Amino acid sequence: MTKGENAWIEAKKKYCLMDAHVQMAKELGMNPRKFGSLANHQQEPWKVPLSEFIEEIYYKRFGRKGPTSVPGS
Repeated sequence: MTKGENAWIEAKKKYCLMDAHVQMAKELGMNPRKFGSLANHQQEPWKVPLSEFIEEIYYKRFGRKGPTSVPGS
């Protein structure tokens, strides 16, 4: 496993993301090491949870609710 793959696996566990959220984040070109600044919705109540944020951005960019295929599912 490469360093990049490990970062995605760790982010999935740490932020309780589903395979679909990880796939959407990859397609969006997001960096899993930067999720900490995006995922602090408990300290900053105006932010939505990370999974919802990924879904919103994905919909704005691609016009659909989720990826067409999700590896690992």
